[in-house]
Amino acid sequence: MREIEVAKITDTLERLCIEANEHLPQDVKSAILQCRALEDGEIAKNVLDNMIENYEIADREHVPVCQDTGMACVFLEIGQDVHLTGGDLREAVDEGVRRGYEKGYLRKSVVKDPVRRGNTGDNTPAMLYTEIVPGEQIRITVAPKGFGSENMSAIRMFKPSAGLEGIKDFIIETVENAGPNPCPPMVVGVGIGGTFDKAALLAKKALLRPLDSSHPDPFYAELEQEMLQKINKLGIGPQGFGGRTTALGLNIETMPTHIAGMPCAINISCHVTRHQMEVI
Repeated sequence: MREIEVAKITDTLERLCIEANEHLPQDVKSAILQCRALEDGEIAKNVLDNMIENYEIADREHVPVCQDTGMACVFLEIGQDVHLTGGDLREAVDEGVRRGYEKGYLRKSVVKDPVRRGNTGDNTPAMLYTEIVPGEQIRITVAPKGFGSENMSAIRMFKPSAGLEGIKDFIIETVENAGPNPCPPMVVGVGIGGTFDKAALLAKKALLRPLDSSHPDPFYAELEQEMLQKINKLGIGPQGFGGRTTALGLNIETMPTHIAGMPCAINISCHVTRHQMEVI
């Protein structure tokens, strides 16, 4: 049994919130550069050049890479041999987000009530996802999620008879409906299986996977490549001005499901697909 003070989680989250908003992951940067090399339209090339300049300025000046610094999605993989001490975990997480968004001068984008609104003033509460795993460490991932892209996400409860073609059509339909709204080139997370809520979580977790990785199952790895190619043939292009690059990547996550269903969720992210991770 290893004891970990919740204050350590707070301190780590404070730093990760700032780092995630200021620095794009290297796999996302590499994907943007690769797409820039493939574009032949002047407008598309100029838009991608601006995106590259933007993340370089953010890195250099330590400023947010996007004005929408998002809701703080916090994923905690907690080792089953960890004993958390010194306070409430939920409060520790929110305090870390609160400090990070204050000290990093990050926009506060969370409202107290979904209908009656009213800004909370500190970007809390965080969207907290916990998972118990073997070991005596805690893996902390922060993924700020803006809502220009989140609003373009979708879920559908397919019957098994819809088959693979139903999933393919749903992915294309969702991206087409999104159009320029999620600030393309976008990243597409797809979750297949589980229940209504689990499919959505799978789709969100898919956005955390490196863009230069593939699903371990060759069937889904091939589907990832097929759907990415089809999306990029839509011609929506960078920021919706047309071009070869509508998506930087498409990741699929799956899990078992009920004999009577085939849930499929699609979580859309913009070209600023941010996340930082640390193990304590």
